Amino acid sequence: MLNPYRQLFQAKGTAGFALAGLVARLPLPMTGIGIITLLSQLRGSYALAGAVAATFVLTYALMSPQVSRLVDRHGQRRVLPAAAGLCVMGLLVLMACTWWQAPDWGVFVGAALAGFMPSMSAMVRARWTALYRGTPQLQVAYSLETVLDEVTFIAGPPVSVGLCVGVLPQAGPLVAALLLAIGVFALVAQTGSEPPVDADAGASKGQGSVLQHWDVRLLALLMVAMGVIVGSVDIVSVAFAEQAGMPAAASVVLACYAVGSCAAGLVFGALKLPTALHRLLLLGGLATAVTTLPLLLADSVFGLAAAVLLAGLFFAPTLIVAMSLVERSVPEQQLTEGMTWLLAGLNVGVALGALASGQVVDLLGAKAGYQVAVVAGVAVALVALCSYRRLGTVAFARRMPLG
Repeated sequence: MLNPYRQLFQAKGTAGFALAGLVARLPLPMTGIGIITLLSQLRGSYALAGAVAATFVLTYALMSPQVSRLVDRHGQRRVLPAAAGLCVMGLLVLMACTWWQAPDWGVFVGAALAGFMPSMSAMVRARWTALYRGTPQLQVAYSLETVLDEVTFIAGPPVSVGLCVGVLPQAGPLVAALLLAIGVFALVAQTGSEPPVDADAGASKGQGSVLQHWDVRLLALLMVAMGVIVGSVDIVSVAFAEQAGMPAAASVVLACYAVGSCAAGLVFGALKLPTALHRLLLLGGLATAVTTLPLLLADSVFGLAAAVLLAGLFFAPTLIVAMSLVERSVPEQQLTEGMTWLLAGLNVGVALGALASGQVVDLLGAKAGYQVAVVAGVAVALVALCSYRRLGTVAFARRMPLG
């Protein structure tokens, strides 16, 4: 199974941009939780901390596709340093406001500027696509990137919290800013693997955003629904373990979700399935919906860990298929923007899932919070069905032979 992944790195420069991308994507999961930990310590308000973190997440969801759109027009080397510079500036403003006890509006301004953080996952996927477009290795590359995304979201939050609590309240966001600057610099310095910019790409200005395409809208909506599942699993698992008198077990439960998703992603990437992508998306959406149901039956931490492991099995494969569909659905010169809309939708869904499930937990208890995941699972299945019908049309068949 590892052989396809080893083959990916036989091409010159692949290890370099993959490593740079890994460093540069760590700041995203570090920043939100770092803001919450920082402000809860220094301002003593979780409401303020949550509002500022939400400002960062929503600004990122809105602006990262716009940054990617500029990247598609002008190239990574010309756009990424400016976007990363705005993000680093915002984090510095936020940290300065907390250091010198500035008014609350200052931290909101800092969080909004930090939201200009570019989608580094999309940048690296774009490099893999330029290298392996039209080959079986592209699915393997997308699988690897999905697993690396999972790894950063596993490692980033505890590192950020540990820095804020154990070193300095501002340490988490500070390290995130440093990692972003280092990662972006290392990536743009590797010009040999940068996706080429079409000399006629200026014509794409008249095309508008790729979000005008129904294919992209449906896939982005699918990612929002999947993100709601992730956000609800995160929040409710912590509450469930606490109510069971085993708060430390929450980390084990969440690790089970990540392990299930990573393992499935690696296996899926190594397979060469003859099934058409739009059918795989439908199967993945239906399986995602079905595997949320055991969450309602868990009556112990051990049972919850098993249910969460099962629920994570189809997350990475479905995300991989969605990315592959975007690659085949949008013009080459708008690929980075298309992938970024999906990743932005996923992050919005995570935030919405955490918010909704938190409200349900407060009102009805921890176990009831998983109803949010089940409802989101139904939404995933419905959107996957709509996508199946849309992507299976004759118009799409002209782009991709259907199996």
